[in-house]
Amino acid sequence: MASLSCHFHTTNLLNSKNVITRKKKRFISCSAQPTQSSIKVVINGATKEIGRAAVVAVTKARGMEVAGAVDTCHVGEDIGKVCGMEEPLEIPIMNDLTLILGSISQSKATGVVVHFTDPSSVYDNVKQATAFGMKSIVYVPRIKLDTVAALSALCEKASMGVLVAPTLSIGSILLQQAAITASFHYNNVEIVESRANAKDLPSADANQIASNLSNIGQIYNREDPSSDVLARGQVLGDGIRVHSLVLPGLPSSTAVHFSGPGEVYCIKHDITDVQCLMPGLLLAIRKVVRLKNLVYGLEKFI
Repeated sequence: MASLSCHFHTTNLLNSKNVITRKKKRFISCSAQPTQSSIKVVINGATKEIGRAAVVAVTKARGMEVAGAVDTCHVGEDIGKVCGMEEPLEIPIMNDLTLILGSISQSKATGVVVHFTDPSSVYDNVKQATAFGMKSIVYVPRIKLDTVAALSALCEKASMGVLVAPTLSIGSILLQQAAITASFHYNNVEIVESRANAKDLPSADANQIASNLSNIGQIYNREDPSSDVLARGQVLGDGIRVHSLVLPGLPSSTAVHFSGPGEVYCIKHDITDVQCLMPGLLLAIRKVVRLKNLVYGLEKFI
């Protein structure tokens, strides 16, 4: 697609018979200028709840478009219909990532692969994307640190950008940043979280907050050493206790409680829908195309 730009030029024409008479005539010249192409986005894990939400979000966003959908479910069906969109996207779900990557690579378009896959397959998937010259966003909870290290080495060798995001929720990132700020002023802290099911507890958010606070080098809750009392919760990092409340129907919630002499300070973040991850995902897509190495954490761009 090209944009049409028009420039007005004024030219003085001299009458050969009467030099005194001057007439001005305007000419319009037009030139076609190419516009910047959209980012081609491939959703790997497209039929998952977060994958379907990502397809809709990318379709509605400016400067990007869905170029492929990969999953082992609903193979051959239109991803637009699977996502409940009013009109089909005419993009069939495929179970072979390589075929989609090859097609985009031949078009020489800027491509990004978003991985909503299992930890065991993420390295091979990113390696495939890198081989075809495409950037990757990895949102894989419980990804192992040795996998991240291997991906970092791969990116450095190939000079290819990858963003590994433990969370895509901007609210969750703001909670973590606020907790770090508060930790310089309080020595007592506990994390209380709620989830609708008992999968992966303590949650990735709780583990990340505890890790961030522990990296500061401070020991917390010195006056409460009863770490062997099960009712007091699980201890993470440098004395940070985590309590996980699990009941069907509860929203996903994380609260960090700090206390000092005469006061209690609490910061909390609730997630009620997977849509909360979409602004972070769109931000990640726009940022990763400029990277030439691995970056861990979406907070680097906030």
